[in-house]
Amino acid sequence: MKGRIALATCCILSVFSSSLLADDASCKTVRLGAVGWTDVVATSAVATELLQGLGYETKQTQASQQIVFAGIQRGQIDAFLGYWKPIMDDNIKPFLDAGAVKVAAQPSLSDAVAVLAVPSYTADKGLKTLADIARFKDELDGKIYGIEAGSGANTAIQKMIDSNQFGLGGFELVESSEAGMLAAVSRAVRNDKPVVFFGWKPHPMNLSMPITYLTGTDDVFGPNDGAATVSTVTAPDYAERCPNANRLLTGLRFTSAQEAELMQPIMDRVAPAKAARDWLKANPRVVEGWLAGVTTFDGEPGAPAVVATLGN
Repeated sequence: MKGRIALATCCILSVFSSSLLADDASCKTVRLGAVGWTDVVATSAVATELLQGLGYETKQTQASQQIVFAGIQRGQIDAFLGYWKPIMDDNIKPFLDAGAVKVAAQPSLSDAVAVLAVPSYTADKGLKTLADIARFKDELDGKIYGIEAGSGANTAIQKMIDSNQFGLGGFELVESSEAGMLAAVSRAVRNDKPVVFFGWKPHPMNLSMPITYLTGTDDVFGPNDGAATVSTVTAPDYAERCPNANRLLTGLRFTSAQEAELMQPIMDRVAPAKAARDWLKANPRVVEGWLAGVTTFDGEPGAPAVVATLGN
C-alpha cells in the first residue's frame, strides 16, 4: 500500500513539474542571436540540434554584439549563448542597466581566456607583457590585429592606443573577422615574424600554433590576465514565458576542451549542424545531463526524444 502511495505521489509530482515547465505555443520557435566567433557558432549549433530534437523550431540571427543585445531588447531575439565576461561588459552594460536583458545565474563556460597574444617565438624574444609591445613597434609594423568592428576586444585595444597606454599611441588596430585575423596571424607564423593579436581559449588556434598570452593586462582585459567566463543571455521575461526552453538554454555547461572538440571540425569547414550532431552522438552522458528535467515541446521526457532524433 505504501509503495502504491509513493508511486502515485511520484507520478503526480512528475506531472505537476512538467506542467510548471510547459511552454506556450508562442515559444515553439526559439530565436537565437549569434556573433561570428567559432565558439558561439558551435554552441549555438548544439543548442539548435537539442531544441529541434525536443520538437522546437529555431531561427538564428548572426550580427554584432550590440545588435544582438538590441534584438533581445526589442523582442526580436530570445537568447544569446556568447556573452564573454569581462570583454563584452561595456557593450552589454546599457542593456543590463535598462533591464532589457538577463544574464544566466551560472556561466556556460568557466575556464575561458580572452586577451592579446603572440606566437610563442615572439614571447621568447621578450614580448611577454602589454608593456613590452611598444619596444617591438618596428618589427610589428606598428599593428595590433583585432577582430570585428564594434567588439569589446577592439574597444579595449583602441582605448589603449588612443590614451597612449603602455606607449601604444601611434599603433594601428587592424579590424577584421575572426577568419581574417587568423589568416594574417598564420602568414606571420609561416614567415617567423612577430605579431600581436587578440586571442582566446577555447579555440583551435591554441592547438594549431604555439601561442603565449600576454600578462600585465588586468587594467585592460580584466583580472587574472584575461580570465573569462561565457554566459547565456535571454530576454528578461523568457524564463517565465518559456520555462522549458529557458531551462535547456541556461543549463548548458561546457569545458574549454569540449568546445575545442566542437570547434575543430567547423574550422575545417564541416557544417556547424553536422559538427554539433556528431559531437552530441559521441557524448550521450553529457546530453542526458543537460536534458535532466527538460521535456519536449509536447511535454514528453526530453532525453529519449533527442537521443532518438540523433540516432537517425
